[in-house]
Amino acid sequence: MQAVMAGCVLALLPATWMYVVTGDRLRTAQDVPRTEVAVVFGAGLWAGEPSPYLAHRLDAAAKLYREGRIEVVLVTGDNSRRDYDEPDAMRTYLTRHGVPDRRIVSDYAGFDTWDSCVRAKKIFGVDRAVLISQGFHIRRAVALCQEAGVSSYGVGVDARHDATWYYGGAREILAAGKAALDALFEPDPRFLGPKEPGVTRALASSP
Repeated sequence: MQAVMAGCVLALLPATWMYVVTGDRLRTAQDVPRTEVAVVFGAGLWAGEPSPYLAHRLDAAAKLYREGRIEVVLVTGDNSRRDYDEPDAMRTYLTRHGVPDRRIVSDYAGFDTWDSCVRAKKIFGVDRAVLISQGFHIRRAVALCQEAGVSSYGVGVDARHDATWYYGGAREILAAGKAALDALFEPDPRFLGPKEPGVTRALASSP
């Protein structure tokens, strides 16, 4: 019995850590502080187009841009195969919804949340950002970006509570453990590479 209780406590520690680290860092699209850069995390493609969950994230980013609350959107996702390109699909979606192409920067090696946060800091030079994701993921995103050196606020977008939502919520229980290990050991991303001036150039471009 004691072993079971100890196991339960250990299982809850990563989630507790995330809640402590994120504190008051979660905001709505209406009250998030004005910030130069927003980071949108990939969430899958359907027939080459953003999945509904990813589209909701991109809609929130486009709205923040149109309202003048952000200046540049860093889209980070998976492009590990020629036939699968999250960042370009995200870019195309944003341009269709009013964000100028020159204000969008693509990270093609955002294979997971930790990689995206570390690359935002080390490759793209982002020190402060608004992070956009679903509610079940946003605390982990904020916690990991904080650990990676990106001062972050998180906006959790609404999502229909369908099978995908419940799967995402359940998956976070395991993902929280990996996130705690990433924060503790700070592994290098799967791909790091040279620094890229995309964000700096986008910020310097004309409105």
